[in-house]
Amino acid sequence: MLKRTSQPLTAWFLLWDLGLTAGGWLGAYWARFEAGLIPIFRPVPEFRQYVDNLPLVLVLAVVCYRLAGMYEVHRLRRFREELGAVARGVGLMALAVMATSFARHAQYESRAVMVLFTAGVLVGVVAARRAGWSAVRRLRSRGVNQSHALIVGTGRLARRTARTLRKVSWTGIRTVGYVEDPAARGGTPDLPLVGPIADLAELVQKHHIEHVFIALPLNRYADARRVFDVLSQTVVDVRLIADVPALSGLSLTTTSLHGMTVIGLRESPHHGLNVVVKRAMDVLLSGVGLVVLSPLLALLAVLVKLSSPGPVLFRQERCGLNGRPFRMLKFRSMRADAEAGGPRMTAANDDRRTRLGVVLRATNLDELPQLWNVLMGDMSLVGPRPEQPVYVSRFRRSIPNYMARHAVKAGLTGWAQVNGWRGNSSLRKRVQFDLYYITHWNPLFDIRILLLTVWRMLFDKQKHAY
Repeated sequence: MLKRTSQPLTAWFLLWDLGLTAGGWLGAYWARFEAGLIPIFRPVPEFRQYVDNLPLVLVLAVVCYRLAGMYEVHRLRRFREELGAVARGVGLMALAVMATSFARHAQYESRAVMVLFTAGVLVGVVAARRAGWSAVRRLRSRGVNQSHALIVGTGRLARRTARTLRKVSWTGIRTVGYVEDPAARGGTPDLPLVGPIADLAELVQKHHIEHVFIALPLNRYADARRVFDVLSQTVVDVRLIADVPALSGLSLTTTSLHGMTVIGLRESPHHGLNVVVKRAMDVLLSGVGLVVLSPLLALLAVLVKLSSPGPVLFRQERCGLNGRPFRMLKFRSMRADAEAGGPRMTAANDDRRTRLGVVLRATNLDELPQLWNVLMGDMSLVGPRPEQPVYVSRFRRSIPNYMARHAVKAGLTGWAQVNGWRGNSSLRKRVQFDLYYITHWNPLFDIRILLLTVWRMLFDKQKHAY
């Protein structure tokens, strides 16, 4: 059931969607037959035919948009969820229009008109939703259209929930306070304690609460049942804040297995279509990079050969996806016998470096041969930097969630590196940034990191680059 506060938004979006659908239907006819943009080889259907079919199109649009979830306008809805719902709704509506035309044995509308109609409605509705939600969130940030929330708990997770709700002021959710039993209260609450769990139903009525967030630690999940029992006579939204980020290291996923909710704690975001998209980006950009940078690569190879005795390329075993080893390529920046006594981290003023190697390492130019590793599939352009197996064995025991970095391919560059955590810097910080990248991965994030990498190489002094 929709809350009263969401009904005006639903009506507003519905009116806009129907208006854009009607405009797209009639506009597609004009673009196909009147604008002269597309050659016409068949008799032009009458405009009245499209006008007569408009009511049916709008009825189908209402049904399909509703089925696709385009009017689930809860305050925590993300734009990518909105985008997916709009794509499903418009696609389903277009199929329904074509199917009903076929079922009625009506003169089949122009295929070009259907393509223009579908594309136009999709673009128009997405743009309108974007503008509409931007306006709503701006108003909410200024105190308009507010709703009230209570947080069950007073511990670390509850206080973090309160801080997060303050940061996302665009949701319009204002936290009234914490609800906790006296015996279980802990920490120093930064909001008022409004009462115990037993009084939660009365507190909901008293403070006009629409949202309750259960933010209890793992050892108190049994108390969540009490909260549900107390709230069973209300229609308030109840959301459980899972106290598991420290266990997972990656983003949480939820799925339904024969009616049973299953929470994934260690799933990589690079699966399904994501794998195809990321691999396509890697192949395309690494291939282009090898071709465009081939003169520079050839020049560096000659300089390495002339600057010191030994091979041009340095091959070293590193751990990649799922911890599997591979041979990573670099331009040699140290003496040929640099690891004769075993592997060790590079330090400031390391005497193993060649004069050219100092420059190569400071500018990251020694990493360019790894474009071949990316093209061959051992690495990705963006991801956690790979470590040697000996260090992986050491760090996995001392750094929490270290092995979660290997849920994705190792990268030529990464989020940690463009934020300054590279080389001989804090390993815990690097892991923190790597896990943030894995959790929040998307193609645009990769492009952003690649652009930042180029900027850092050209204009920023590289710290910890020895």
